[in-house]
Amino acid sequence: MIEPTPKTTPSVWAANNRRYAETTGYPGPRDPYLTPYVVPITDAAASGLYKRVTGVMGAQMGKTDGELDLIGHRLDQRPAPILYVGPTKDFVVDQFEPRLITLLDEAPTLKAKVARGKRSKKTRKLVAGVPVRLAYGGSSSALKSDPAALAIVDEYDEMLSNIKGQGDPLGLIEARGFTYAEFVTVITSTPSRGLVETEIDPVSGLELWSEADTEELESGIWKLWQEGTRYHWTLPCPHCGEYFVPRFKNLCWPKNSSPAQARRGAYIQCPQGCADPIVYEHLPAMNAAGRYVAPGQTIERDGIVRGDPPDSSSCSFWVSGLASPFVSWGERAEKYLLAKASGESDKVQTAVNAGFGECYTMGGGGDIPEWEEVRRLALPYQEGDVPDGVLFLTAGVDVQKNRLVYVVRGWGVRQESWKIASGELWGTTSENDVWLDLDEMLSAQFGGLHILRTFVDAGFRPGKKELVPEHKVYEFARRHRRTVFATKGFDTRPTPLSVNRIEVTPKGGKSKYGLDLVRLSTDFFKSWVHERLRWPEGEPGGWHLPADPTEDYCRQIVSEARVRKPNGGVTWVAKHRNNHYLDCEALAYAAAYMLGAQRLKDDARRPAPRPPAPIRRDSDDQEKTEQPERRRDPWTTDGRNRRQNPRRERWL
Repeated sequence: MIEPTPKTTPSVWAANNRRYAETTGYPGPRDPYLTPYVVPITDAAASGLYKRVTGVMGAQMGKTDGELDLIGHRLDQRPAPILYVGPTKDFVVDQFEPRLITLLDEAPTLKAKVARGKRSKKTRKLVAGVPVRLAYGGSSSALKSDPAALAIVDEYDEMLSNIKGQGDPLGLIEARGFTYAEFVTVITSTPSRGLVETEIDPVSGLELWSEADTEELESGIWKLWQEGTRYHWTLPCPHCGEYFVPRFKNLCWPKNSSPAQARRGAYIQCPQGCADPIVYEHLPAMNAAGRYVAPGQTIERDGIVRGDPPDSSSCSFWVSGLASPFVSWGERAEKYLLAKASGESDKVQTAVNAGFGECYTMGGGGDIPEWEEVRRLALPYQEGDVPDGVLFLTAGVDVQKNRLVYVVRGWGVRQESWKIASGELWGTTSENDVWLDLDEMLSAQFGGLHILRTFVDAGFRPGKKELVPEHKVYEFARRHRRTVFATKGFDTRPTPLSVNRIEVTPKGGKSKYGLDLVRLSTDFFKSWVHERLRWPEGEPGGWHLPADPTEDYCRQIVSEARVRKPNGGVTWVAKHRNNHYLDCEALAYAAAYMLGAQRLKDDARRPAPRPPAPIRRDSDDQEKTEQPERRRDPWTTDGRNRRQNPRRERWL
């Protein structure tokens, strides 16, 4: 009679059957609780309660060892076909296959069950009479070959989204389990790109990841994580005992430190407000007391988690790279600062994804203001009011398919500015109605001042050319050529702006008369706006908002980030889908720049309103308005108000 193996969990099985060689960093029997955040992941996969288990974490976190624990446990306890899928063929053959062989040789309960010789191949092992297939994400045939009861997908975000026209790799993999009622897929990966923010859970008070818009996520593993229970790995503060979710923003280092100095001085600041820093030596005890907490659950100071997680057939876990016992916080900080100093966004992304297990937003590695900082720029005046320091007004208009977005800004000395009005004029921009609304808005007075100059973005052409042959932006600028200019932005230009005459009709054909098109340096004007967001308080030159600015407006102002390209150039990349108000503010400043806002003297004053013309009576006692005296134009030579300077004619 053969004595059956006692039923255990993957972590207990690994502790009893796996042993690390003397050449490894931790020789001796395997201790699964060296990385305690992996244990609940493998236990959930072996429980039979879920169809999918997702783990999101940084690099060097022990997830591969957890996957090997799960494979060995399943082959020993309930033998069934297993499919392992790695991101590339080299990864599978050169990295994972040798570790799998080591697992099969070092576990006493498996060693005698392995088929040797010709029956053992690089990508297919036979253990206890069942196959273990090794495949990679780029091979559709390997993913569709054998049925499986357990599928493990490693580094999911590195796989192709569509394999040779056969579809999503995860769909192909999960189709292998249709014949097994207990089939489960385990998916692990470091995340890639995506706009993810945090929120305070109303039940526990913990700061958790909020559910992001899938359209703003490139990371496939993060999308899968959001579909599940959304467990967060929490750690207790060694000083106050309160649990918190560690993440990159909690990592601190001395101000103005070099990468090497940050490596020596990195620490975590407790978000509960503890004065004492948390150092890396505290991590083992913190990890031992660590717990997973899902939205809607609470955790007490003694580590007891109460409440049910969200109801889902997918169990998902996220753990910060700061919980890793293999890479110190100082090493994480040093790698990040070195990547940031390189100016290359790819290196910064690797530091954020692999180092901290967090999604990376293009430009997120830079010093980007948060939207709350924008809201703090509000002053006690109402939208539509014109503060005393305003000398003149400009406007910026962004053109979309279904609306016009505008900002009106007032300008004072030293380029100090106040937002006067903003909003959206809804309507199909290939039709005339919304442009009539814009005409009415630009003709309005604000505090007795008219808008002196308006820049309208002509980068988007409303309507299809064959259906709407006239270019609506050009047409509008032509009708208001004295105050309205069509503009186009470019990543970089030798000058902030230039005015060029284009010889086109509103329908796009050649014309004997032209239109002035303003070409703008996007980098110059958007950088100016972001620089003013952190202008020293109380100093002239501030950038102000009326009371109670909307959250949407504030978020759009910081919706893009400046990123330096590998070739030394710069570009602005979107962090949010909506960035219209940032474009409008940049256009409003560009209009003020053309008018010379940067050259205003400290003694400049707002022009006094012109008094009404006096009433005179003629001989028959009828009222007539007195005509103003005709003055000689200093730009002419004959006093007949003929503008002899063509350059002046153009700018007027």
